[in-house]
Amino acid sequence: MCGIVGYIGSRSATEVIIGGLQRLEYRGYDSAGIAIYDVEAGLQLRRSVGKLSNLVARVTHEPAVGTIGLGHTRWATHGGVTEANAHPHRDASGSIVVIQNGIVENYLELKSRLLEQGVPFQSQTDTEVIAHLLAYHYQREGSLAPALRQTMLELRGGNAVVAFCIHEPDRFVAARLGNAGGVVLGSAQGEHFVASDVPAILDYTRDLIFLEDRDLAVVSRDGIALSRLDGSQVARPTVTVPWDPIAAARGDYKHFMEKEIHEQPRALVDVLRGRIDHEAGRVDLEDLRLGDADLRRVERIYITACGTAWHAGLVAKFMIERLARVRVEVDYASEFRYREPVLGKDSLLLTFTQSGETVDTLAAMEQARDQGVPSVAIVNAIGSQAARVADGGPIYLHAGPEIGVASTKAFTSMLVSAYLFAVRLAQARGTMTPDQIRPHLQALVELPGKAATIIERVIPQCEELTEHYHRASNALFLGRQQNYPIALEGALKLKEISYIHAEGYPAGEMKHGPIALIDEDLPVVCIAPRDDIYPKMVSNIEQVQARHGQVIAIITDGDDFLPTRARHTLSVPPTIPLLQPVLTAIPLQIFAYTMAVRRGCDVDQPRNLAKSVTVE
Repeated sequence: MCGIVGYIGSRSATEVIIGGLQRLEYRGYDSAGIAIYDVEAGLQLRRSVGKLSNLVARVTHEPAVGTIGLGHTRWATHGGVTEANAHPHRDASGSIVVIQNGIVENYLELKSRLLEQGVPFQSQTDTEVIAHLLAYHYQREGSLAPALRQTMLELRGGNAVVAFCIHEPDRFVAARLGNAGGVVLGSAQGEHFVASDVPAILDYTRDLIFLEDRDLAVVSRDGIALSRLDGSQVARPTVTVPWDPIAAARGDYKHFMEKEIHEQPRALVDVLRGRIDHEAGRVDLEDLRLGDADLRRVERIYITACGTAWHAGLVAKFMIERLARVRVEVDYASEFRYREPVLGKDSLLLTFTQSGETVDTLAAMEQARDQGVPSVAIVNAIGSQAARVADGGPIYLHAGPEIGVASTKAFTSMLVSAYLFAVRLAQARGTMTPDQIRPHLQALVELPGKAATIIERVIPQCEELTEHYHRASNALFLGRQQNYPIALEGALKLKEISYIHAEGYPAGEMKHGPIALIDEDLPVVCIAPRDDIYPKMVSNIEQVQARHGQVIAIITDGDDFLPTRARHTLSVPPTIPLLQPVLTAIPLQIFAYTMAVRRGCDVDQPRNLAKSVTVE
């Protein structure tokens, strides 16, 4: 989950690296550090605890000069949040520096061996083990690249490592082992970069190379050379990423999450762009490598994801089963990978991931591949590991960089991508004709405008709601059918950025336990659009009212009944039932955002969380 940036060129390495880290701070913000080298000034290490602004202040008072260096933002795994545990880490001689993303699963074993050899340790981290191992192999190999190769072969677990040695001042080396998160390389006019995610280097280049598992790169002033950990040479394609660097900046918005909420209409347009054909009544997914015959063979789909993406998977189950008539199971990826699932040859694995680097999701994809089952990844990050591992092809969200830890535009884009996939599967299997598909395409095209209407309308309404509920300690979210996962998502958004305990529940299950919680102090958010189960939701709302719960109802425009029953209502435009979750999710995002702002919480970087979970 940590952020990595490396630079070699003619500019101030400090400025380039700090700028890159600012775009990666969402990946970890417990501590940060840089190591900059200059022939005259030598190796200069600056580290600080807390957010990146603390490191910026330190560098302002203690400048680090040079044109080559490494930087890191940390999300703590081993050892407390202290300056000694912050990256970069050095070997005992101080000549080698290392930054890492991942977990060394056998670090205790390696550390014990090093301690027996008299190696002194300055931190509690597993990363420092890498630095000392690298120094040991450097003495034997006499060169940094083969030393890192030998070091990586001793590590267990997914790890991305970048290292520099003062004895080779014109280069640094990077390697990837397993699913530790991304390692992306870039070059532009005599400058070379390494980072753990694309936004860090978009100011300088959009032509990127992504390291695969067991790749090693030597990044020098002359260019980038790739090889494998076994020493063999390898070539990786250059991927041109279309994101504008400005899209990764906050602009005039107070928070990235606010910006990303407002970007949803544009993101929904982009996810549809070039994929729907009204005249033919069909969907085309450009990167999907499964043809009609492949899709007709699919009899069961396993959906795996984590967090918010799992909620998108739950909604996708309704879409796929109803439109394509294929059985769907939805698993947390962290559970799926350990339950020894039995996957038949007629199965397909469908994964949802914003970053494309979530370690549990990648492990599930590997498990499917081992059983001969193809996988498709609904993913935002272009060129990410999930996009590359998906042998059935990626379905890109095209949502652009999402910096706020709490997902907004990526989530609604996942729902629309899932719908496109469901329609594509239905047309291949013949469960929907072109005439039946066209109304669905029209409903999809209308979503961006409806999303814009919701955002403009609901923000002031939610700001007013916060005056009533910002002191709440608990909240309950209720929904039915495809809106039940939206209740889960609404509860997750509220708890992760406002720190209010919240639960999402199927409304029909309220009587089986949660009803005991309802009193005059409990806000109960009920998702109740006009659909075929609307009367059931009305009944549930009246049960909450009877116990004096404070009902906040998400309703459909034109509903004159529920405003007479609920204390507060937020309305959304009508659409076909299976697409309602795209619209009902947006007021819940805004409610969580305004509540967090009113409570003075750190919206973009909530405590203990990171954007990309690349460790178990």
